[in-house]
Amino acid sequence: MKKVVLPLLMICLTSASLQAQDVQESGNSNDYNKWSIDVNGGFSKPANPMSPGYHSSAFNFFHADLGFRYMFNTKFGLKLDAGYDVMSEDDGPEFESKLLRTSLQGYANLGRIMEFESWTNRFNLLGHMGVGVGQLKNDDRFNGEDWIGNFLIGLTGQVRLSDRVSLNADFTMINSFSQQKTWDGGNYEPGSKQGFDSTLYNATVGLSIYLGKNEKHADWFVDDKSDELDALEQRIGEIETMMNDSDKDGVPDYLDAEPNSVTGVAVDTKGRAIDKNNNGVPDELESYLDQRTNEIKKEVSESNSNDLAGLINNGYVNVYFDFNSDKPNAQSVSGMNFLIKYLKQNPSVSADVVGYADEIGNSDYNKQLSQRRAENVKKILVDAGIDAGRLNIVGNGEDTSVNKDSKYARQVVRRVTFILK
Repeated sequence: MKKVVLPLLMICLTSASLQAQDVQESGNSNDYNKWSIDVNGGFSKPANPMSPGYHSSAFNFFHADLGFRYMFNTKFGLKLDAGYDVMSEDDGPEFESKLLRTSLQGYANLGRIMEFESWTNRFNLLGHMGVGVGQLKNDDRFNGEDWIGNFLIGLTGQVRLSDRVSLNADFTMINSFSQQKTWDGGNYEPGSKQGFDSTLYNATVGLSIYLGKNEKHADWFVDDKSDELDALEQRIGEIETMMNDSDKDGVPDYLDAEPNSVTGVAVDTKGRAIDKNNNGVPDELESYLDQRTNEIKKEVSESNSNDLAGLINNGYVNVYFDFNSDKPNAQSVSGMNFLIKYLKQNPSVSADVVGYADEIGNSDYNKQLSQRRAENVKKILVDAGIDAGRLNIVGNGEDTSVNKDSKYARQVVRRVTFILK
């Protein structure tokens, strides 16, 4: 009897452990029904052992099964069931054996484990495994009963007919141990083993009737809270993305009207560079340019003629242009005045007038634009009294030395610079 009690105890402990591990993932147990009555009927097929010359029908009618199943949660449960089989001959000697058995089985809701709900709410799959005891009788071939132990494993397919009833089809394999008689009621052959060499198959269809006050049974219940959690995580992810600050100006991208503002330049609450005089140049950048102009003037006043030529040749004196314009902007007057004074003080010096454009637009067009900028600056110098023969026009096209995605950086390269000769 220990061979039966110990396995029963083990499967109960295993199912209880699975319940404890899974309770956090299965939703509130008050949201679904746990009990069901499973009624099945069908065929059985004893495979072995059989006495020499005896054969069993491929489909022995009948088999009946009644079970009471309790689900700890939406994924695991236990079932206590009883089964009855009648086995008879095929084309050999006549016999009729009867098997009455009971078992305790652990159930796994494979449909919930494998998330069938992602593609169907009509079909489901259960897996089950357990142990039990059986009583084999054949009044014609032996007196009394043969008590045998059973190990069962099977699969149950389900079709939900309503929230209270589902149609199921089950296939179960039963391996017996400690069996003293063959399925036809005979004795084992001398010297043969009586271990797990006895096999019986059951194929049945039936109904699962769900009990309880809730709308759905654990077989079909899906915790909507997990969907809500997924949606919440998605929303948090979207908020985190919205809070990114690409240009590090302290204004999140989703509120930033200028997400590519120059790092360090003061911005308003919408991420726009502060430009109080509305001249298109951020106040901080304009202040920096003014400061640099004052520094250049100071350096000029403290330098000799050679130092002045170095400042001009090194790009400290420039004429700047607005986007797609070949006319110098107002901020460029001081640079041209500086060059005019230097050329008048040094009548033997000539200069290359070199035009540039930013990278926005077609390269050929930008080449022409840089040429026109140089020509217009030359015209201003000539109008100011500089001999045209001392000025050589050079159109250098695009200046690629700055980040073309920054409109403020592009202002720096839209220029005409000078090289003295």
